[in-house]
Amino acid sequence: MILGKAFSNLKIILVEPNGPLNVGSVARLCSNFEVDELRIVSPKCNIFSLEAKKMALKGQKYLDHCKFFNNLENAIFDCDLVIASCGRIEATKDSFFESSEDIFNWISSFKKINNLAIIFGREDRGLTNNELLLANKIFNIPTSRNNPSLNLSHAVAIVLYELNKSSKKKFSREYQVFNLASSKQIYDSFVEIEEMLLGIGYLLKHTSSAKISKFKKYILRANTSMHEMNILRGIVHQINWFINNSKKN
Repeated sequence: MILGKAFSNLKIILVEPNGPLNVGSVARLCSNFEVDELRIVSPKCNIFSLEAKKMALKGQKYLDHCKFFNNLENAIFDCDLVIASCGRIEATKDSFFESSEDIFNWISSFKKINNLAIIFGREDRGLTNNELLLANKIFNIPTSRNNPSLNLSHAVAIVLYELNKSSKKKFSREYQVFNLASSKQIYDSFVEIEEMLLGIGYLLKHTSSAKISKFKKYILRANTSMHEMNILRGIVHQINWFINNSKKN
């Protein structure tokens, strides 16, 4: 495998791609960099069209064996680490995207990541805020402020090249052991947290999504470990147990 030893299975995920030429080009890139699997969420074009096949060339096998999903959650929940591409360049105090170089160097510093997913959004509008919150980390490819949007296949090419380059770097320190809370673990935990906070009246239905999103961003920025996430989830379970038993008395 060309890509480095920090991970063994790389999934490229396209969300609602519109153009068969782009999909075919991405399939070819998957072949160039020996990506493990191409996944597509609700495609808006025929990925088996002649246009896609002509662009794919030796990447045809990625089209033939592509996995389809109805939503992004199902496409990523078997992955240990989920990275999302964001084309927006405006930074706010709630922004938590990082440079692609920093993230890929960070990824390559780990001894092993079993399943790494990199998500790319729609050609015309990218990923929604809720979709971005499904990722452990969000990166941005620096471009001109006057024309920040990259073609989908061009963005994939840059990312795979940078990831390949960073995986070959020699790190002076010993490789870290990967122990980050997975996207699914965080998602499931926040479903329970939101239900609990709605139940005790801390959150209101019409504002809960915005407040939970801010809390989730804090957890993501903190690089919360699996153990830390389990502790938080255990606290929520104990509070729920106490509330349910108090109602019986």
